[in-house]
Amino acid sequence: MNTYGKLINDHTLEFERLLPGPIDRVWEYITDADKRALWFAGGNMDSHHGGKVEYQFDHKRLSPEPDPIPDKYKDLEGGMTSVADVLTYDPPHLLIIGWEGGEVTFKLEEFNDQVKLTLTHSNLPTDREKRVGTMAGWHTHLDILVDRVTGKDPKGFWGVHARMEIEYTKKFF
Repeated sequence: MNTYGKLINDHTLEFERLLPGPIDRVWEYITDADKRALWFAGGNMDSHHGGKVEYQFDHKRLSPEPDPIPDKYKDLEGGMTSVADVLTYDPPHLLIIGWEGGEVTFKLEEFNDQVKLTLTHSNLPTDREKRVGTMAGWHTHLDILVDRVTGKDPKGFWGVHARMEIEYTKKFF
């Protein structure tokens, strides 16, 4: 399975990952604040349509490796919080959130003894640098998720993210 995101139209990015099951365990990594904090962002999530999810980002906690933050992201050094709307909450198969003017869909499907995660992010930023940052961000967070569910220590977020920004720039621009 190709781990790179693909544009399925001009404004929508899609990723696929195969993760070890069972599906309920993977669902917890997406919806449980403590488990989600290990690969993406912590914060409370309402488990119903119309609820809210608070994403508390703290990238330095995603890996035990020392990982200096790049200058262009220094404003995130102390972490940041973002709030999204829960549009669909259908455990353990589908979570759709309204976030930053678009939607992010987490779709889980059982696939033999594994779980196929399809993450779709619509309404990508039109600004080139922000778009590349979004692509690299999701790629890096999903790589950390794979490491976490397979029992590995992930590499530092910012080091991987910087490499992914270069790769996505080459791939799409």
